[in-house]
Amino acid sequence: MAYPYRVYDELRREAPVSYFEPTGQWLIARHADVNALLRDRRLGRSYLHVATHEEFGRPPEPEFQEPFWRVIRAGMLDVEPPVHTRLRRLVSRAFTPRMVESLRPRVRAIAGSLVDAFVEKGGGDLIAEVAEPLPVTVIAEMLGIPDQDRHLLRPWSADICGMYELNPSPEAQHTAVRAASEFSGYLKTLAAQRRRSPGDDLVSALAQIDELTEDELVGTCVLLLNAGHEATVNVTGNGWWSLFRNPGELDRLRADRSLLPTAVEELMRWDTPLQMFERWVLEDIEVHGVRIPRGSEVALLFGSANRDPAVFADPDRLDVGRADNPHISFGAGIHFCLGAPLARIELMESFGALLDRAATLELRHEPSWKPGYVIRGLHALELTATA
Repeated sequence: MAYPYRVYDELRREAPVSYFEPTGQWLIARHADVNALLRDRRLGRSYLHVATHEEFGRPPEPEFQEPFWRVIRAGMLDVEPPVHTRLRRLVSRAFTPRMVESLRPRVRAIAGSLVDAFVEKGGGDLIAEVAEPLPVTVIAEMLGIPDQDRHLLRPWSADICGMYELNPSPEAQHTAVRAASEFSGYLKTLAAQRRRSPGDDLVSALAQIDELTEDELVGTCVLLLNAGHEATVNVTGNGWWSLFRNPGELDRLRADRSLLPTAVEELMRWDTPLQMFERWVLEDIEVHGVRIPRGSEVALLFGSANRDPAVFADPDRLDVGRADNPHISFGAGIHFCLGAPLARIELMESFGALLDRAATLELRHEPSWKPGYVIRGLHALELTATA
C-alpha cells in the first residue's frame, strides 16, 4: 500500500477496534492499545504451547510448510515463556550494551567504505549498494559467516520474510520453505564445523551451549539475520525518501548533525518499516468495550500507533528534532527487539556517512513501493551523488 496513513486516521477516530473479515483479524489502531496488548500476557506470539490448531479453530498447516515452521518456531520470536525466556537469556549475552557499543567502530568503517564507493561512482541504488550490504555484513561478521557465502544471506532472508505477508501466494510460500530449508542446512553444517573448531563468533558460541538444541541454534541464527537487517534496510530507504519529500528537514539535518539520534527515531516513526505485528488471544480480552474471544488473532497496527495524535504532537509532520518520541517500531514487552541498540548504531552511522561524504544527493526518479503491506519498503532508491 503506497500510503496507508489516511486509512489509519479513520480507524483511530471511528473504529479503534474492528474486525477485518478478509484476513480474519481484529485491527487495533491506537497507540495506547497497541502498546498495552504487546505487554499483555493474555496474548502470545504463538498459541501452540497452550492449544492445538484445531482447538483454536485453525486448519492444520500444509505438510509442505513443515520445514519452514520447524525453523521459525525454534527461534525466540515465535515461542512464549518459559522457552522464550531461556532462549533470550542465552542470546542476549551477545547484545549487551557494552558488546553492541564495541561494534560501533566496525559499523562506522563498513558504512564509510560503502558510502565512499557509492559517492565515487556518482550514486546508484542506495538500497542495493548501501542500505542492504551494511546490516548484512555486520550480522554476517557477528555470526561468523565466511566471506564467500555472504551473498546467500539477503536472498534467503527476503524469501523467508515473504511468508509473513498477509495471505502469501502459493509461490511465495514455496519460495519461503525452500529458503528456510537451504539456510537451515547451511547453518547445521557451519555449526558442526564450529563445534569441532570454534572461532570468535556467535555461531561458535551458540554451538558450545549444551542446552541449545540444533533446531534452536538454527532458528536463532535465522531470526538474527532476518530481524537484524530487514528493518534497518527499510528504515534507510524509507527514511531517505521521507527526507527528500521533506527537504526542509533534510536541510536541518545537514546543518546540525547533533540531530541525527532524534532524526533516526523520527524516521522510524514517520514511515514505519514493520506496519503490523500479530498476536494470538490466549484468554478472552476486552478492548474499548469490545470482547475479543480466545482463539482470535489481533493485528497490532504499528504504523497507525506511530501516527496517533493522542501521543505525538502534529503526528503527520516529519520533525527530525522531535524529542518526545515513544514510537513502538521495535515492539514492546518480552518480544521487544533484542537488536534495537545495534540497529540504531547502524542507522546513525549510515545516515551520518552519507551526510558527511556526499555534498549533494538528488533523486533520479520517484521510487515505487514493494507490493507487501506488513514489511514496508521500496524496490530501489536511485540517487545521484557528488563528493
